[in-house]
Amino acid sequence: MTTPPVFDRPAFSLKERFIGIRWGGGALVSLYISVFSGVIVALQYNPAEPFYSTTVIELIAPYGSFWRAMHYYSSQAFLLLLICHFIAVVWENTHYYSRSTWVRLTMSLPVTILLLFTGYVLRDDATGEAAGLIAENIMLSIPIIGEWMNNLLLSITDNGVKRVYVNHIAGLMIAGGYCVWPHLRRYSTRWRSHVGLTCALLLLSIFLTAPIEPQRFGITHIAGPWFFLGLQEALRYVHPFWAGVVLPGIIVAALLKLPHKGKARFGYLVFIGLWLVFYGVLSGFSYMRI
Repeated sequence: MTTPPVFDRPAFSLKERFIGIRWGGGALVSLYISVFSGVIVALQYNPAEPFYSTTVIELIAPYGSFWRAMHYYSSQAFLLLLICHFIAVVWENTHYYSRSTWVRLTMSLPVTILLLFTGYVLRDDATGEAAGLIAENIMLSIPIIGEWMNNLLLSITDNGVKRVYVNHIAGLMIAGGYCVWPHLRRYSTRWRSHVGLTCALLLLSIFLTAPIEPQRFGITHIAGPWFFLGLQEALRYVHPFWAGVVLPGIIVAALLKLPHKGKARFGYLVFIGLWLVFYGVLSGFSYMRI
């Protein structure tokens, strides 16, 4: 009697490997580092003279360049790891969340993007100033409530970056904490599980300075933050309301309404994928203009 052949199954599929990475723990560690370094940077920052104080932090304040770079790179890492964690959760689809909890967790993505965006604006360099003015024009394009929202959140033309600063260190931080609190109550992370990430951020902060772009005359194109490039390109073709509110709004709405199971879930995922491809193409066109 012969023994049937045994075929070795691969240890892990691509899905299992991706889901098995501790994306959420890495995002949480990056957030802790970002908040800690941000507090240190904020002690030297003056919203009344944003570009001057940013330059002082970078060039004069003791270890200012290191802490500013640490805040910048840990914040970028937090967003990227949060996106990967979100993809892993959606791909795995084994955890059931109530609709209210899912809405709060999903809103942590746009809140994080707004936190990083306002960080760019607070630099008040060429990129930050242009990004702030674009954001203000988008806000004012919203019918009926646009002016009220601009006065509450931005008001850059009339008040500089003071309200942006308050929303960056308080308003958006509180909103972000509210969004992720149900998740943080259930899960924790250990620093020793993310030593590599911590060392990588430390080395980046030592050897690479955080970007700062002085004002330059005669330039015809200023690239915004990398996650803003697609929206910036869309603004060249359509009204600010459609490019700055509707375009990002439909992907957020799709994520918020994403069903837990069934054929409708597949349709939502296809739409989200197509939106990401479209936004990636727009970002590529914008990048080529740099």
